[in-house]
Amino acid sequence: MNSHDAHLTRDEVVDRVLVVLKGHPKFDPSKVTPEAHFEKDLVLDSLDTVEVMMAIEEEFKLEIPDLEVDKIDSLPLAIEYVANHPMAG
Repeated sequence: MNSHDAHLTRDEVVDRVLVVLKGHPKFDPSKVTPEAHFEKDLVLDSLDTVEVMMAIEEEFKLEIPDLEVDKIDSLPLAIEYVANHPMAG
């Protein structure tokens, strides 16, 4: 198996991110969609956003630098980051 075979598909990333967020006690699972904005749709404050990003890091076994975390304010951006990360597992 080469590294390309092991890379996650975008659909796999979307599914796993949604499962992580829907399982989080702070969120209404019906509002968690692949298009959700952290503040506008999920009503997250900055601390909640950090918690979400830590949960995503844990799920995919990767570390997202703080400068990148600061730019990620929605699920589309989080999904895009993970889908493009070569070490996401």
